[in-house]
Amino acid sequence: MAAAQKKVIITCAVTGAIHTPTMSPHLPVTPEEIAEGALGAAQAGAAIVHLHARMPADGRPTQDPEVFRRFAPKIKAASDVVINLTTGGAPTMSVEERLQPALQLQPEVASLNMGSMNFGLYEMMARYKDWKHDWEKPYLAGSDERIFRNTFRDIAYILESCSGNDTRFEIECYDIGHLYTAAHFLDRGLVKPPLLIQSVFGIRGGIGPHPEDVLHMKRTADRLFGESYYWSVLGAGRNQMYVATMSAVMGGNVRVGLEDSLWLGKGQLARSNAEQVAKIRRILEELGLEIATPDEARQMLGLKGKAHVAF
Repeated sequence: MAAAQKKVIITCAVTGAIHTPTMSPHLPVTPEEIAEGALGAAQAGAAIVHLHARMPADGRPTQDPEVFRRFAPKIKAASDVVINLTTGGAPTMSVEERLQPALQLQPEVASLNMGSMNFGLYEMMARYKDWKHDWEKPYLAGSDERIFRNTFRDIAYILESCSGNDTRFEIECYDIGHLYTAAHFLDRGLVKPPLLIQSVFGIRGGIGPHPEDVLHMKRTADRLFGESYYWSVLGAGRNQMYVATMSAVMGGNVRVGLEDSLWLGKGQLARSNAEQVAKIRRILEELGLEIATPDEARQMLGLKGKAHVAF
């Protein structure tokens, strides 16, 4: 079984590399919008905010640490929320490029993908005719032949590069084999318990969102990690609230946010990250569950504290 817990950690993924500005007018793009989205999510109940960056002019994903420095310090100064920076970036980026924000800013938490995979976004194109920026349509169209590279060497490189920073990892697992890869790096001593295993459901190329898939992920993680991990889930697109609720019922934690889904309900775009956090919080509290504060999440996950980051 996963590590015993009394409270549920809500993570909010504020913006990401999946959606483009055409898809929603509410997607945070500028550093100011990303900071506002993160702080709103924290006020609504998120203990952790998972952050990507975008070029302010056109919303293109970027891993330039200077862009991260335009919003991360603002969030830290205004909130106790745990800041989690991506090392995933986008599938179009090199591993060296993707590493830089976590390496230089030394956050409490950074995300880390556990395997190379097909990462299909091309089906989204059919929903849109007019694009705000020239990069959007080719970026999505090219995903039918693009491999999101995360080799064993790449993963070790990120872990070893950040080993002196006391940054812990949100270990993103898009399929069952990724759990075994996480166990491999635990055996090698490159990650240390308690692990934060983030199971991802509903991305084309990864495991699906069927309840049997969710159960299979949980059973496998329990067998591999026993009491040495915390389990969290994210469901992509329309699967977001459905999969999050399944996780909570099974004793897990949840991730929502506009990186993972632009929707609040059927046919209804979320106007903010805070709306999604508030919705899952209502669901969890209706189930009789308590929500972890940022400091409670720090204690559960063994984090170094906001005073020890480099921003």
